[in-house]
Amino acid sequence: MILGLDVGRQYIKTVTVEKLRSGGYKLINASQRLIPEQHKAFDPEEVSRPIVVMAIKEILKQQKVNPKRARNLVSNINGTNVSVRQIMTMDMATEELHSALTFEARKHIPMDGTDAVIDFQIFGQNPKEVDKIDVGMVACTKRVLNGHLDLLKEAGFKPGIVDTDPIALSNSFALDQDFPEDGVIVLLDIGAVSSSLVVWGKKDSFFTRDIPVGGHHFVKGLSDARKMDYVTAQDELYKDGVDAFNQSNGSQEIGLAEAQRTVFDNLVEDVRRSLRYYAKTTNQSFFQKIYLTGGGAGTPGIGDYIQSKLNIDVEVFNPLAALEGTEGQDIPNPGQYCVAVGLAIRGGIVA
Repeated sequence: MILGLDVGRQYIKTVTVEKLRSGGYKLINASQRLIPEQHKAFDPEEVSRPIVVMAIKEILKQQKVNPKRARNLVSNINGTNVSVRQIMTMDMATEELHSALTFEARKHIPMDGTDAVIDFQIFGQNPKEVDKIDVGMVACTKRVLNGHLDLLKEAGFKPGIVDTDPIALSNSFALDQDFPEDGVIVLLDIGAVSSSLVVWGKKDSFFTRDIPVGGHHFVKGLSDARKMDYVTAQDELYKDGVDAFNQSNGSQEIGLAEAQRTVFDNLVEDVRRSLRYYAKTTNQSFFQKIYLTGGGAGTPGIGDYIQSKLNIDVEVFNPLAALEGTEGQDIPNPGQYCVAVGLAIRGGIVA
């Protein structure tokens, strides 16, 4: 069995799968656990490592998983702490490629020091130059990587493969869907305090960007607009979604336009700017569809709102649909497991 462990800022998500002889995967378990205390305002700055470790131990206890016996573990470093860039390079042996990319990383990926940890994933032959390959280059600092490994060790794990959110999202999507022959698709994973944007197509460059807007900001925006406490605003958002901003607040009517200029429009405008940048640098402006994932994708009405603003088809992506064994299982908001599924799939690729 392979365990995909998505360590988010507000929730821990796990997906356990079994790789089938057919090449597919069977879902054994998918679960989530809130990291901070329930019925309390979420503050990202107050989520300390001991609290995260405790949440990981609790979710494993619920699943009756002994971390010391979990041999096939794949976990993640989120997009705020890692840089991912596609480059084109000569086709060469793996050892030579690693040495070449270590040098290239200094030119292509901004880092906060010289202690960079470099890894890569080969995407395939470049469609325009036959002697070149497209490579996804990933880098983070040793401090970030060691901090993540220490977290896993404190939770009782022997650390395994460490992946990144953008790559996990892409692997999760590719399991169930084909990337288009023409144009590109957009994956937008709406997390608690940030969102990961991925743009990719068969003939076009891989692009990713971390957007500093997430579900936490939706709740805070509603709380401020309607002058209510955080927990009540969270409950209202879960129930009414985008329409919650149109509800009355005593004698005062809260206008959707005013509220969204500070919350939903921030997200939409960051996506718009990112897609404009992609179009300008790649000459590709055919965005076929936006697929929403992450916990924030379950916000009622957010898909329709993004579609109306960007004039691009929007769909909430269900990463569990490609797995066997999901029949009859009631899993709320399956889109929140997209990263965890992608992590588990990565474990199956290298197994």
